[in-house]
Amino acid sequence: MPPKRAQRQRRYLACEPWYFDVQYAINAWMREGVSVDTALAQAQWRRLIQTYRDLGHTVEILQPTAGLPDMVFAANAALVVEGKVFGSRFHAEQRQPEAAAYAAWFKAAGFDVRETESVCEGEGDFVPVGDHLLAGTGFRTSVSAHQEAQEFFGLPTITLRLVDPHFYHLDTALFALDDENIAYYPGAFSPGSREALARLFPDAVIAAREDAMAFGLNSVSDGCHVVIAPQAAGLIGQLKQRGYVPVPVDLSEFHKAGGGAKCCTQEIRPGGYQPSADGSTMTGR
Repeated sequence: MPPKRAQRQRRYLACEPWYFDVQYAINAWMREGVSVDTALAQAQWRRLIQTYRDLGHTVEILQPTAGLPDMVFAANAALVVEGKVFGSRFHAEQRQPEAAAYAAWFKAAGFDVRETESVCEGEGDFVPVGDHLLAGTGFRTSVSAHQEAQEFFGLPTITLRLVDPHFYHLDTALFALDDENIAYYPGAFSPGSREALARLFPDAVIAAREDAMAFGLNSVSDGCHVVIAPQAAGLIGQLKQRGYVPVPVDLSEFHKAGGGAKCCTQEIRPGGYQPSADGSTMTGR
Protein backbone atom coordinates (compact mmCIF):
# COMPACT_ATOMS: atom_id res chain seq x y z
CA MET A 1 0.00 0.00 0.00
CA PRO A 2 1.36 3.44 -0.89
CA PRO A 3 1.66 5.92 2.00
CA LYS A 4 -1.22 8.28 2.69
CA ARG A 5 -0.23 11.77 1.59
CA ALA A 6 -0.93 14.89 3.64
CA GLN A 7 -2.51 17.94 2.01
CA ARG A 8 -1.52 21.45 3.05
CA GLN A 9 -3.77 24.35 2.24
CA ARG A 10 -2.21 26.82 -0.17
CA ARG A 11 -2.71 30.39 -1.28
CA TYR A 12 -2.26 31.16 -4.95
CA LEU A 13 -2.16 34.22 -7.18
CA ALA A 14 -3.45 33.97 -10.75
CA CYS A 15 -4.11 36.39 -13.58
CA GLU A 16 -7.16 36.17 -15.82
CA PRO A 17 -6.41 35.40 -19.49
CA TRP A 18 -8.40 38.27 -20.99
CA TYR A 19 -5.58 39.12 -23.40
CA PHE A 20 -3.94 35.72 -23.75
CA ASP A 21 -2.69 35.05 -27.27
CA VAL A 22 0.42 33.89 -29.12
CA GLN A 23 1.70 37.08 -30.72
CA TYR A 24 5.42 36.32 -30.76
CA ALA A 25 7.78 33.36 -30.34
CA ILE A 26 10.13 33.36 -27.35
CA ASN A 27 10.30 29.62 -26.62
CA ALA A 28 10.29 26.34 -28.53
CA TRP A 29 6.51 25.92 -28.18
CA MET A 30 5.38 29.26 -29.55
CA ARG A 31 4.59 29.80 -33.22
CA GLU A 32 3.68 33.26 -34.46
CA GLY A 33 0.26 33.28 -36.04
CA VAL A 34 -1.00 30.17 -34.28
CA SER A 35 -4.72 30.33 -33.59
CA VAL A 36 -5.79 30.54 -29.94
CA ASP A 37 -9.36 29.71 -29.02
CA THR A 38 -9.92 32.58 -26.61
CA ALA A 39 -13.21 31.28 -25.24
CA LEU A 40 -11.74 27.84 -24.62
CA ALA A 41 -8.65 29.31 -22.95
CA GLN A 42 -10.82 31.31 -20.57
CA ALA A 43 -12.96 28.27 -19.79
CA GLN A 44 -9.88 26.13 -19.12
CA TRP A 45 -8.40 28.78 -16.85
CA ARG A 46 -11.65 29.10 -14.89
CA ARG A 47 -11.69 25.34 -14.45
CA LEU A 48 -8.16 25.49 -13.03
CA ILE A 49 -9.13 28.18 -10.52
CA GLN A 50 -12.30 26.37 -9.50
CA THR A 51 -10.29 23.16 -9.03
CA TYR A 52 -7.99 24.90 -6.57
CA ARG A 53 -10.93 26.32 -4.65
CA ASP A 54 -12.70 22.94 -4.62
CA LEU A 55 -9.56 21.49 -3.05
CA GLY A 56 -9.79 24.08 -0.27
CA HIS A 57 -7.14 26.50 -1.47
CA THR A 58 -7.42 30.29 -1.66
CA VAL A 59 -6.91 32.00 -5.01
CA GLU A 60 -6.28 35.70 -5.43
CA ILE A 61 -6.98 37.17 -8.87
CA LEU A 62 -4.91 39.88 -10.54
CA GLN A 63 -6.34 42.09 -13.28
CA PRO A 64 -4.33 41.70 -16.51
CA THR A 65 -2.88 44.52 -18.56
CA ALA A 66 -3.73 44.99 -22.22
CA GLY A 67 -0.79 44.30 -24.50
CA LEU A 68 0.73 41.68 -22.21
CA PRO A 69 -0.60 38.36 -23.57
CA ASP A 70 1.67 36.22 -21.36
CA MET A 71 0.67 37.90 -18.11
CA VAL A 72 -1.59 34.91 -17.41
CA PHE A 73 1.60 32.97 -16.58
CA ALA A 74 1.73 34.27 -13.01
CA ALA A 75 4.42 31.87 -11.81
CA ASN A 76 7.10 33.77 -13.71
CA ALA A 77 6.45 37.05 -11.90
CA ALA A 78 8.01 36.36 -8.49
CA LEU A 79 9.09 33.87 -5.87
CA VAL A 80 7.39 34.15 -2.48
CA VAL A 81 8.86 32.29 0.50
CA GLU A 82 7.95 33.01 4.14
CA GLY A 83 6.12 36.12 3.06
CA LYS A 84 9.17 37.60 1.31
CA VAL A 85 8.80 38.50 -2.37
CA PHE A 86 11.70 38.16 -4.78
CA GLY A 87 10.58 39.93 -7.94
CA SER A 88 11.36 39.18 -11.57
CA ARG A 89 13.38 40.73 -14.36
CA PHE A 90 12.22 39.05 -17.56
CA HIS A 91 14.62 37.91 -20.27
CA ALA A 92 12.33 38.67 -23.22
CA GLU A 93 11.61 42.31 -23.96
CA GLN A 94 7.95 41.49 -24.67
CA ARG A 95 7.39 40.31 -21.09
CA GLN A 96 9.44 42.86 -19.16
CA PRO A 97 6.48 45.14 -18.27
CA GLU A 98 4.81 42.25 -16.42
CA ALA A 99 7.28 42.58 -13.55
CA ALA A 100 6.03 46.02 -12.53
CA ALA A 101 2.38 45.00 -12.75
CA TYR A 102 2.90 42.05 -10.40
CA ALA A 103 5.16 44.04 -8.06
CA ALA A 104 2.40 46.64 -7.75
CA TRP A 105 -0.08 43.93 -6.72
CA PHE A 106 2.26 42.55 -4.07
CA LYS A 107 3.01 46.02 -2.69
CA ALA A 108 -0.71 46.86 -2.53
CA ALA A 109 -1.25 43.60 -0.64
CA GLY A 110 1.28 44.67 1.99
CA PHE A 111 4.43 42.88 0.85
CA ASP A 112 7.94 44.25 0.56
CA VAL A 113 9.25 43.36 -2.88
CA ARG A 114 12.94 42.80 -3.59
CA GLU A 115 13.78 43.90 -7.12
CA THR A 116 16.36 41.55 -8.58
CA GLU A 117 19.41 42.93 -10.33
CA SER A 118 19.75 39.88 -12.58
CA VAL A 119 17.58 38.20 -15.18
CA CYS A 120 15.12 36.18 -13.12
CA GLU A 121 11.78 34.61 -13.96
CA GLY A 122 10.36 33.75 -10.56
CA GLU A 123 8.84 30.35 -9.96
CA GLY A 124 9.48 29.55 -13.57
CA ASP A 125 13.06 28.80 -12.51
CA PHE A 126 12.84 28.49 -8.71
CA VAL A 127 11.24 25.50 -6.99
CA PRO A 128 11.28 25.46 -3.17
CA VAL A 129 11.57 21.95 -1.73
CA GLY A 130 11.68 21.89 2.04
CA ASP A 131 14.55 24.11 3.18
CA HIS A 132 16.19 24.27 -0.24
CA LEU A 133 15.68 26.21 -3.45
CA LEU A 134 16.15 24.35 -6.70
CA ALA A 135 17.13 26.94 -9.28
CA GLY A 136 17.14 26.57 -13.06
CA THR A 137 19.37 28.29 -15.59
CA GLY A 138 20.40 27.83 -19.19
CA PHE A 139 17.65 29.66 -21.06
CA ARG A 140 16.14 32.36 -18.86
CA THR A 141 17.17 32.97 -15.24
CA SER A 142 20.85 33.74 -14.66
CA VAL A 143 23.12 32.07 -12.11
CA SER A 144 23.68 35.46 -10.49
CA ALA A 145 19.94 35.55 -9.70
CA HIS A 146 20.38 32.24 -7.87
CA GLN A 147 23.03 33.89 -5.73
CA GLU A 148 20.77 36.89 -5.09
CA ALA A 149 17.94 34.59 -4.03
CA GLN A 150 20.16 32.70 -1.60
CA GLU A 151 21.25 35.95 0.01
CA PHE A 152 17.67 37.23 0.17
CA PHE A 153 15.98 34.11 1.57
CA GLY A 154 18.93 32.55 3.39
CA LEU A 155 18.08 29.18 1.85
CA PRO A 156 20.63 26.83 0.28
CA THR A 157 20.16 27.28 -3.47
CA ILE A 158 21.09 24.52 -5.90
CA THR A 159 21.81 25.52 -9.49
CA LEU A 160 20.49 23.13 -12.15
CA ARG A 161 21.33 23.61 -15.83
CA LEU A 162 18.62 23.06 -18.41
CA VAL A 163 19.79 21.89 -21.84
CA ASP A 164 16.66 21.11 -23.89
CA PRO A 165 14.86 24.20 -25.29
CA HIS A 166 11.48 22.51 -24.87
CA PHE A 167 12.16 22.74 -21.13
CA TYR A 168 13.20 26.37 -21.03
CA HIS A 169 12.01 26.90 -17.44
CA LEU A 170 12.67 24.62 -14.50
CA ASP A 171 8.93 24.32 -13.85
CA THR A 172 8.45 22.59 -17.21
CA ALA A 173 10.91 19.85 -16.24
CA LEU A 174 10.44 19.41 -12.48
CA PHE A 175 7.92 20.02 -9.70
CA ALA A 176 7.83 19.54 -5.95
CA LEU A 177 5.54 16.75 -4.79
CA ASP A 178 5.89 17.84 -1.15
CA ASP A 179 8.60 19.17 1.16
CA GLU A 180 10.79 16.11 0.62
CA ASN A 181 10.42 14.83 -2.92
CA ILE A 182 10.06 15.83 -6.55
CA ALA A 183 9.08 14.54 -9.98
CA TYR A 184 11.33 15.39 -12.93
CA TYR A 185 12.50 14.50 -16.43
CA PRO A 186 16.27 13.78 -16.42
CA GLY A 187 16.70 14.50 -20.13
CA ALA A 188 16.00 18.19 -19.55
CA PHE A 189 19.18 18.61 -17.49
CA SER A 190 22.95 18.63 -17.96
CA PRO A 191 24.83 15.51 -16.80
CA GLY A 192 26.06 17.15 -13.61
CA SER A 193 22.59 18.44 -12.76
CA ARG A 194 21.10 14.98 -13.32
CA GLU A 195 23.66 13.54 -10.94
CA ALA A 196 22.90 16.20 -8.33
CA LEU A 197 19.16 15.51 -8.54
CA ALA A 198 19.73 11.75 -8.25
CA ARG A 199 21.81 12.29 -5.09
CA LEU A 200 19.35 14.73 -3.52
CA PHE A 201 16.17 12.85 -4.42
CA PRO A 202 16.90 9.13 -4.79
CA ASP A 203 13.18 8.32 -4.49
CA ALA A 204 12.01 10.90 -7.04
CA VAL A 205 9.30 10.16 -9.57
CA ILE A 206 11.05 9.95 -12.94
CA ALA A 207 8.92 11.12 -15.85
CA ALA A 208 9.23 9.85 -19.39
CA ARG A 209 9.88 12.35 -22.18
CA GLU A 210 6.39 11.76 -23.55
CA ASP A 211 4.80 12.88 -20.30
CA ALA A 212 7.19 15.81 -19.91
CA MET A 213 6.36 16.99 -23.46
CA ALA A 214 2.67 16.80 -22.50
CA PHE A 215 3.34 19.37 -19.72
CA GLY A 216 2.95 16.70 -17.07
CA LEU A 217 5.74 18.28 -15.00
CA ASN A 218 4.19 21.74 -15.12
CA SER A 219 2.02 20.53 -12.26
CA VAL A 220 0.92 21.88 -8.87
CA SER A 221 0.95 19.67 -5.79
CA ASP A 222 -0.47 20.45 -2.36
CA GLY A 223 1.32 17.45 -0.88
CA CYS A 224 -1.55 15.11 -1.72
CA HIS A 225 -3.45 16.31 -4.79
CA VAL A 226 -1.54 16.98 -7.99
CA VAL A 227 -3.18 19.24 -10.55
CA ILE A 228 -1.78 17.83 -13.77
CA ALA A 229 -2.24 17.80 -17.55
CA PRO A 230 -4.52 14.86 -18.45
CA GLN A 231 -2.32 14.14 -21.48
CA ALA A 232 0.46 12.91 -19.14
CA ALA A 233 -1.13 9.48 -18.65
CA GLY A 234 2.04 7.61 -17.68
CA LEU A 235 3.00 10.13 -15.03
CA ILE A 236 -0.55 10.13 -13.66
CA GLY A 237 -0.25 6.38 -13.17
CA GLN A 238 3.08 6.73 -11.37
CA LEU A 239 1.67 9.33 -9.00
CA LYS A 240 -1.26 7.09 -8.12
CA GLN A 241 1.15 4.27 -7.31
CA ARG A 242 2.98 6.62 -4.90
CA GLY A 243 -0.21 7.56 -3.05
CA TYR A 244 -0.79 10.98 -4.63
CA VAL A 245 -4.17 11.95 -6.03
CA PRO A 246 -3.89 13.26 -9.61
CA VAL A 247 -6.44 15.93 -10.52
CA PRO A 248 -6.38 16.28 -14.32
CA VAL A 249 -7.11 19.76 -15.68
CA ASP A 250 -6.82 20.36 -19.41
CA LEU A 251 -4.96 23.57 -20.31
CA SER A 252 -4.22 22.68 -23.92
CA GLU A 253 -4.70 26.23 -25.22
CA PHE A 254 -1.93 27.45 -22.92
CA HIS A 255 0.39 24.71 -24.16
CA LYS A 256 0.54 26.70 -27.41
CA ALA A 257 2.51 29.34 -25.53
CA GLY A 258 4.62 26.85 -23.58
CA GLY A 259 2.61 26.90 -20.37
CA GLY A 260 0.40 24.75 -18.17
CA ALA A 261 -1.04 24.62 -14.67
CA LYS A 262 2.09 25.70 -12.79
CA CYS A 263 2.85 28.50 -15.24
CA CYS A 264 -0.59 29.94 -14.45
CA THR A 265 -0.10 29.65 -10.68
CA GLN A 266 2.00 31.77 -8.33
CA GLU A 267 2.17 30.37 -4.79
CA ILE A 268 2.07 32.84 -1.91
CA ARG A 269 3.91 30.99 0.83
CA PRO A 270 2.94 32.31 4.28
CA GLY A 271 4.93 34.46 6.61
CA GLY A 272 3.45 37.92 7.01
CA TYR A 273 0.87 37.74 4.23
CA GLN A 274 -2.43 39.41 5.05
CA PRO A 275 -5.59 38.46 3.13
CA SER A 276 -8.17 40.97 1.95
CA ALA A 277 -9.71 43.09 4.70
CA ASP A 278 -13.14 41.48 4.29
CA GLY A 279 -11.67 37.98 4.33
CA SER A 280 -12.51 37.34 0.69
CA THR A 281 -10.11 36.82 -2.18
CA MET A 282 -8.93 39.92 -3.96
CA THR A 283 -10.33 40.23 -7.44
CA GLY A 284 -9.24 42.23 -10.40
CA ARG A 285 -12.62 42.97 -11.84
